[in-house]
Amino acid sequence: MKVASLRTNHPDGRLIVVSRDLQRMADATDIAPSLIDALQCWDEAAPQLQARCDALNAGQLAQAQSFDPAACTAPLPRAPQWLDASAFLNHGRLMERAFNTPPIPDFDTVPVMYQGASDDFLGPQDDVPLPSEADGIDFEGEFGVITGPVPMAASPAQALAAVRLLVQINDWSLRVLGAREVRTGFGFLQAKPSSSFAPVAVTPDELSDAWQEGRIHLPLHVEWNGQWFGHAHGREMNYGFGELIAHAARTRRLSAGCIVGSGTVSNASRAAGSSCIAERRVIEIIEQGKASTGFMRFGDRVRMAVRTETGDAPFGVIDQRVVQRP
Repeated sequence: MKVASLRTNHPDGRLIVVSRDLQRMADATDIAPSLIDALQCWDEAAPQLQARCDALNAGQLAQAQSFDPAACTAPLPRAPQWLDASAFLNHGRLMERAFNTPPIPDFDTVPVMYQGASDDFLGPQDDVPLPSEADGIDFEGEFGVITGPVPMAASPAQALAAVRLLVQINDWSLRVLGAREVRTGFGFLQAKPSSSFAPVAVTPDELSDAWQEGRIHLPLHVEWNGQWFGHAHGREMNYGFGELIAHAARTRRLSAGCIVGSGTVSNASRAAGSSCIAERRVIEIIEQGKASTGFMRFGDRVRMAVRTETGDAPFGVIDQRVVQRP
């Protein structure tokens, strides 16, 4: 099934189901007022949402309407928790060079993860207001999952079974601020403004064979100001989402609606491009001795979409403009 949230006066939005081709939608608030409500009673709500999706796809709902991604918030406009990893080790190793930090001894065996702000996610076509170009504005394309409840010390298999929905994310970063915050040892704060989400969250079965071993085996296509930037593939994700969720739950329970991110999608092949500017800059330093690509300026646009072999975008598209805050 595919679900989304329409923008309303309520901070959690209004729950809808979306057709497989992303052309039609239908209200689902009689099943659950919002997606977070549905997640909190998933065993009861999911079969009803699936039945409505099936009817929508079959053209059997008289109340169906055209789907407008611009009217959507993030699938979860706010969440109990947002945990972001660095599961593509190629990116992590490159970023060690970017921040000039020593290698993490157990990087290959223990996931790296931080806890970010989860109270104010951005929708797929929202402008992104930021205070200063001097902060090093960067996009970061990644995959994510929304979980049900996860018990403390869950195994990776138990953790993977708790995945309810898959999402596509742009985890905005301010690289100048991030470089300082990494050195403090306290983690990111100012360097991580509100993250953005593609309009549609999907159940894993919607991706068929592209969902394997807790990984999304599809490329993430990124354009910056209309120019190709990268199409890194999810198959090179070193830690699957089962391992990432289990890592997050090692010493605490996770509640329904927790979002876990993969970190920047990154491939070893230079031909795949990059999913963030910082990675391209590091590659330029390695290959040319210095970075030639600058960070984003106000008015710049970034467009991201996971694509199947047939060109479909199962999550819809993130298409946003960076603006100076009012």
